[in-house]
Amino acid sequence: MNSEKLFATNTTQSSKDNVLIVGGGPAGLATALMLAKRGWKNITVLEKRPSADYYELDKSFSYQIDGRGQKFTDFLDLTQQLSTISVPSTEFYLTTIKPNGSRKTFKLPIVDSKRKTAYWLPRRAFLLLLYQEIERNWQNYIKVLFNTSCLQINKIAINNAEEKLEIIVKQENGSIVRYEPNLLVGCDGLNSIVRNTLKEWDNQSSSDRFEMKLFPSPSSGLRYKVLSLPPNLPLDHSGEEHAVSTMAYAIRGAFKGRKRSVSLGLLPLKNPDELRTANIITYPDHQIWELKNSEQLYDFLEPAFPQLPIHQIVSPQEADRFAQSEGGSFPIPQYCSGLHFLLKTNQSCATGIVLLGDAIHCFPPDIGQGVNSALEDVCVLNEALSRSNDDILQALPLYESLRLPDVKALVRLAQTAFPWQYNQDPLRRNLWSVNFFLRLLLSRLLPFVFSSPAFLLIQNQQLSYQQIWAMAQRTTQILYLLGLIFILGYLAVVLKLAEI
Repeated sequence: MNSEKLFATNTTQSSKDNVLIVGGGPAGLATALMLAKRGWKNITVLEKRPSADYYELDKSFSYQIDGRGQKFTDFLDLTQQLSTISVPSTEFYLTTIKPNGSRKTFKLPIVDSKRKTAYWLPRRAFLLLLYQEIERNWQNYIKVLFNTSCLQINKIAINNAEEKLEIIVKQENGSIVRYEPNLLVGCDGLNSIVRNTLKEWDNQSSSDRFEMKLFPSPSSGLRYKVLSLPPNLPLDHSGEEHAVSTMAYAIRGAFKGRKRSVSLGLLPLKNPDELRTANIITYPDHQIWELKNSEQLYDFLEPAFPQLPIHQIVSPQEADRFAQSEGGSFPIPQYCSGLHFLLKTNQSCATGIVLLGDAIHCFPPDIGQGVNSALEDVCVLNEALSRSNDDILQALPLYESLRLPDVKALVRLAQTAFPWQYNQDPLRRNLWSVNFFLRLLLSRLLPFVFSSPAFLLIQNQQLSYQQIWAMAQRTTQILYLLGLIFILGYLAVVLKLAEI
């Protein structure tokens, strides 16, 4: 059937494709590219947003594509292109600006020598990189449909021994299309319709394979908003100091206390003409969530940041948009243990469903592994397909067995590795810092006994998440044992002295 004619109509019709991918974010586009390079054809990607580089102010995240994520960009020979549109970690400079205007610039040290150069860039720039690769080299294999939503996923019995998939999709023009893919890929995030459908199907067997398992962390539930700022914005009232696009900034506020303290965090950009975005991260009961219009926002921001010319860098339109925005919340670290589902089918025409990215593991941005773990999911799926000669019946269970141990470890690392970095509790952050530097010191003195802090180990792409979690747990156990020995020794000395 001619899909071009199908999309131009408003009637309900059917279309057959080998692969249907729900979600056109990093995991979805990367999966499409991986499958195309493997020789798969008729790959369709469904994306609700209007374009690959669609600019969402409250979701204008920056990515750091590290060595783990570069396993995928290396696979597609995209790492060189990535480097030209990014700011490398080797050139990451941070300037802190205090309320009195004093500032300090320093280069972040590369503590782990085994860490590959990572690259900072906006989310939409990375998505555009992947989409342009599709447009240049894979148009005959991959079709990306924007403004398109997956409405329903059905499992239809053909006979007692066979089932097929029916996916009902709503197109931009309002037409309803039915797909019958051999492979359905769920890359549609935490609230995945694909995973939720599998959970409904699986509930009939009293299983919880597709139920998210929660592991709360100190950063869970923090709320965030993104303030859009002009390029080259002034950083003082005299107008002599302007922001440099490739520089990161931490602008400290003057207010104190949990409900008023606030900071602005700006990550680096390669393009000097691109808007800067400032992340504001607070507890849900912070005063900033009570501000409803531009006047109230200005009344808060001006005394909060006396070092900045607020009216020059925040337009009235942006102030109103920001005040009315609901922002977002950091999720609880979570994962599901079911990464695939196979339908009843004959050996000659297997049909299956596979999940990747936030659909199977989701957590706050504490450890910078959201996009990198999703890209690594794609690489593991590629490995499973290679081992099984692209046989879905073998590849999907193999993918789950290879990836699930790392998924579990990843979520535990997200729960513990660096949850206090948002200044939400200075005392606990200081205690965490003591623990961090103690582990770092011990790992330098006795590297065969103690491992480096997990936050640093994550940056070593040669280690799996499972290995990192095991190393961190081993060091924790040794520290507990040494602490117990110290306490018992201290008590023994006290008792000895008491006898004297």
